[in-house]
Amino acid sequence: MAAQETQATQQSSVSNGEVSSNGAAASDQVAQTDATALDPQQQQQQQQQPNAWQVIKGVLFRIFIIWAISSWFRRGPSTPDPNTPAGAPRVPSRNLFPKDTLMDLYVYISENEIFTDFNNTEALFWYQQDLVYGDWTTGESGDGCYEHYQELDLSESLKQNGSIYIHLYFTKSGFHPDPKRKGQYRRLSTVHATRMLNKYKRRKFLKTKNLLTGETEADPEMIKRAESHGPVEIISHWHPNITINIVDDHTAWVKGSVPPPLDQHVKFDAVSGDYYPIVYFNDYWNLQKDYYPINDTLQSLPLRLTYCPLSLWRWQLYAAQSARSPWNFLGEDTYEQSDEDQDSVKVALLETNPYLLGLTIVVSIVHSIFEFLAFKNDIQFWNSRQSLEGLSVRSIIFGVFQSLVVLLYILDNETNFVVQVSVFIGLLIDFWKITKVMDVRLDRENRIAGIVPRLIFKDKSTYVESSTKIYDDMAFKYLSWLLYPLFGCYAIYSLLYVEHKGWYSWVLSMLYGFLLTFGFITMTPQLFINYKMKSVAHLPWRMLTYKALNTFIDDLFAFVIKMPMMYRIGCLRDDVVFFIYLYQRWIYRVDPNRVNEFGTSGVDRSKDSPAQPAAADTTPAITDKSEGEKKND
Repeated sequence: MAAQETQATQQSSVSNGEVSSNGAAASDQVAQTDATALDPQQQQQQQQQPNAWQVIKGVLFRIFIIWAISSWFRRGPSTPDPNTPAGAPRVPSRNLFPKDTLMDLYVYISENEIFTDFNNTEALFWYQQDLVYGDWTTGESGDGCYEHYQELDLSESLKQNGSIYIHLYFTKSGFHPDPKRKGQYRRLSTVHATRMLNKYKRRKFLKTKNLLTGETEADPEMIKRAESHGPVEIISHWHPNITINIVDDHTAWVKGSVPPPLDQHVKFDAVSGDYYPIVYFNDYWNLQKDYYPINDTLQSLPLRLTYCPLSLWRWQLYAAQSARSPWNFLGEDTYEQSDEDQDSVKVALLETNPYLLGLTIVVSIVHSIFEFLAFKNDIQFWNSRQSLEGLSVRSIIFGVFQSLVVLLYILDNETNFVVQVSVFIGLLIDFWKITKVMDVRLDRENRIAGIVPRLIFKDKSTYVESSTKIYDDMAFKYLSWLLYPLFGCYAIYSLLYVEHKGWYSWVLSMLYGFLLTFGFITMTPQLFINYKMKSVAHLPWRMLTYKALNTFIDDLFAFVIKMPMMYRIGCLRDDVVFFIYLYQRWIYRVDPNRVNEFGTSGVDRSKDSPAQPAAADTTPAITDKSEGEKKND
C-alpha cells in the first residue's frame, strides 16, 4: 500500500509544516514555483523536526485509545434508553449491504462541495462495475484492490487557491446514484461520501536580517510576497494518491452508542435505523513532505485512486491515528504540527526493522516510567530536605535561569503549545525549588516605587554555616573562567553569521544556543563540592539513577535511529558526568558521621557524650574533619 501511494510523486522539502518549495506532477512535468525554499539561515530559527525516538512515545497514547475502543466492542447488551417507553433497550442495527453484495462504484470530481451534475460525463472520473462487498481475492493483484489513474485539468479557480472535491458513490448492482432517475435510484442501496482533495497549508514568512549590516540572504521574491500577503499565507496543496476503503464489517452497531472516533464514520439511516457500509478515505501514508503547492506553473493534476477492502481492526488503527484532539482552542497551527509529528512515526514504521520497532515501544514504556519516577523522587527529595550541606544552591538558581531562557525562546519561535505548557510547568517547579534552598520573604516596608513589596532572598543557615557555600562560590568562580570566554565567542559568532528577527530574538537565540551547547558544564560545580567535602551522601541518588537510566536509553537509540550529531554528543556528555558521580560514590565510602539528605547521621551523639552541652551535639561540618579522617574516608 505504501509503495502504491508514493508512486507518481516527486518530493518537495517542507520545514516544520511551512512550505518552502513545490513539487512536480507525475506526468514528467517539472513545475517551477515562486514558492522558493526558505533561506538556510531562516531555517535555523525554526524548531527542529522531531526525531523518531522522541515521537515514537506518542504511539503509546494511541495504543491506549485503540484498547479503549476495543473494550467498547466487548461490552454486554445495550443499556436501556430512558427516552423510550418502559426503558426498552435500543435495537442493534445491521449493515444495509450484506456480505458478497454486488456493487458499482461511481467517482465524480467537481469543484462544488454538493454534487448534482450526474449527466456531466467529464465529471465522471471512474466507474467500476461488479465489485463484491467483502471480497479479498479479486482485483489486479488478487487482493481485492483496483486502481485508476488520470490527470485532471487545472482550472483558473484552482490556481487561485480554489477547492476541488471527490464525490464517491457505492450502489447495489443495477442502481444509479442520481436521485432524479426514477426506478434506477434507491436510497437504501446508495452509499455516498465526499471529501476535499486539496489541502490548505500555512506558509510563514520570517523577516530576518543581519543585525549589523541589515542585509539578508532571503530571496527577493519571497520578501515581496511577505510584504503583499503578510507574515502568513495560506496555499492550496496537492497529493496525487488517495485510497478508498470500504470496511468489511457487519457489527451490530447501536445508534448513539458507537464510541469515538468511530462514530464519525458510521452513518445510520433515519428511517430503518440500519447503517450504511463504512467508507473511509485513507491518506494515512501520504507524508506531508510529498504535498506540493498548486500554482500557475502546473498544467494538470495527477490523481491515482486505489480501491481496497479494509478489515475492522485496521480501520480502528487508522481512525485512532487520524483522530483530532478535542481541544479545539489549540488552533489549526497545533494540528499542522501534529501532522508533522505523525510523519516521523510513519517514517519510523516504514524504515525501521520490525524487531527494533517493537523493542523501541517496550523501551519507550520503561523510559516513561523512569521519567515519572525521577520527577516524583526529585519533588520528594527537595520537599523533605532539612539541610543544604553539600548541595550546590547556585546550580539550582542557574537552572531557573536556563528554564526561563528556554521558555522565552520557544514562545518567540511559536513552538507547539504542548511543549510550551511542559516547559512552563518545569519553570514553576524550578521556582518552587528556590523556596526550598533559600529563605524567601516579602519586605512590605521597603516597597518598589512605594507600591510593590520587595522580594528578599537569603541563604539558609545550613548552607551558610557549612563549608558548602565557600566551595560553591569557588566552583562557579573557576567555571566563569571557562564560560565567559565561550559565551563571548558564541555571541560574536551568532551576531556576525546568523540572521535574526531583531535584537530580542538575537539575545534569546544566542542564550538558548549557548546553553544547549555548553549547559552541561553547570553540572560540574556539584562534582567540585563532592570532591572538596569527600562525600556524596547529600545527593538525591534515586532521582539521579532514574535520570541516568533514561540517558542510557537515549544513548542506545541515538546511535540506532537517525538523529542529529549534537543530540548524540549531548547524551554522551551527560553519561560522562554521571560516571564521575559514580566514581565519587565509590571512592567516598559510607561514613556514619556524615549528614544525609534529611540532616541526620548514623551516630547518636547524645549517648556517646552525655556530659557535653546541648550545643556540642550539633553534627560538625564534614569539612571540619582532620586530614587523617578524610584520608580514612
